[in-house]
Amino acid sequence: MEINKKTNNSIDEYILKFPVDIQEILKSLRNVIKKSAPDAHEKISYQMPTFDLHGNLVHFAAYKNHIGFYPTPSGIEAFKVELSEYKGAKGSVQFPIAEPLPFDLISRIVKFRVAENIKQWEDKSKKKR
Repeated sequence: MEINKKTNNSIDEYILKFPVDIQEILKSLRNVIKKSAPDAHEKISYQMPTFDLHGNLVHFAAYKNHIGFYPTPSGIEAFKVELSEYKGAKGSVQFPIAEPLPFDLISRIVKFRVAENIKQWEDKSKKKR
């Protein structure tokens, strides 16, 4: 899959660069994240779709053979048993394109990250008082 390397200005632009079948996967992933983090806002960060709520929550990206999901190292660590069947690294996991994405698991990871970011933001706010 050859993807145009130009700068993305929105998640919509990012998604439209891919073949229709990959666009559908990305749209579904985006919707699951939106439902799991309704107060988060969308942006492009590191040239990837990103959801932000008091800091980055998660990023995602499409590649030739997988969808990369980046919930930070804490998100990976908290779900390491469930993510163990997938290839990944300290802050990322690779979901094979040929398999259905584990949307329930993704939703739980996003909700975990929302709670984590809110707690960190609240803790910082208390220190400033």
